[in-house]
Amino acid sequence: MTIRIAVGQFNELTEEKLRFAAQIGASGIQMNTPRLPGETHWEEADLADLVARARAHGLTFEAIENVPVHFYDKAMLGLPGRDEQIENYCTTIRNIGRAGIPVLGYHFMPNSVWRTETMAPGRGGAGCTAFDQAIVDAAPDAAALRAFLPYGLGKQEAMPIYDPGEPVVTEEQMWDNYAYFIRAVLPVAEEAGVTLALHPDDPPVPVLGGVARLFWRPEGFIKAREIAGDSPAWKLDLCLGCCSEMPGGAENVRRMIRHFGPLGRIAYIHFRDVVGTVPNFRECFLGEGNYDPAEVIMLLNEAGFDGFLLDDHVPHMDDDTAWNHRGRAHAVGYMQGLLQMARLAPAA
Repeated sequence: MTIRIAVGQFNELTEEKLRFAAQIGASGIQMNTPRLPGETHWEEADLADLVARARAHGLTFEAIENVPVHFYDKAMLGLPGRDEQIENYCTTIRNIGRAGIPVLGYHFMPNSVWRTETMAPGRGGAGCTAFDQAIVDAAPDAAALRAFLPYGLGKQEAMPIYDPGEPVVTEEQMWDNYAYFIRAVLPVAEEAGVTLALHPDDPPVPVLGGVARLFWRPEGFIKAREIAGDSPAWKLDLCLGCCSEMPGGAENVRRMIRHFGPLGRIAYIHFRDVVGTVPNFRECFLGEGNYDPAEVIMLLNEAGFDGFLLDDHVPHMDDDTAWNHRGRAHAVGYMQGLLQMARLAPAA
């Protein structure tokens, strides 16, 4: 199987989204935290319906990325009730496998993704998300910090944010929680034929809102793989944008691909980029950020990557929709051109 392109990052599988994916030339789709019935887990029938609807449009249902945070917040934080949540998570994994969905992406950020600006001016005045640690540091209390959570996540009260100066959830505690969680769910994923794909922390900083983060530098992923052992179900949802946000910028992108690609540990790619790195960065159009997209495609080819690329976050262009159809069309077309270039490169 060769590198391919999917359209994703939406939570409702509408006829319009399916037609857009087919019209733009994507081969598949991915959904992020789909709005499905269930307060603790998802049922096979609801998941299978998504697969069938995609197939009816000639599209492969490539992956689901993320269950709601409140499905496993206690597991991430090591709180009472985590065993019940993990068992429900395992039920979801089994149902995803039975429905014919090969990948479940996940993160280990109890308080999710943060941005300090959602429409920072980018190229030509396009609206881009941005993060500035100085703004976070200046926030007086937890209520002010909560404003940096993205909209539309639902049940944000499940996301822990502490007042500045309060005791933090430490890195050691978070590693214990991750090891407990992943060792419980990996055997179930293997049996179900489902790959669990780990997403980097966004933004990649050691602590946010009093909660330590684990996957803000390449060393964290290396340690996580050691915890997972030889399980074939452990792979990465490699967000190039998150890697580019890390101190060192483009070099992190190269390092992650060169390390995990030849090991067959990259399930799929978020193909996006930023200008700058933590503590201050802004998202951008492909081709104007920290890394060279053409170089990345060649590195993925050299590493033997055979998963899919995803448009992920994109700038908001003039007269765009809330889902940024225009920005996504630009990103997908850019990726399609890169893949065609890569296919012809060996014969040049």
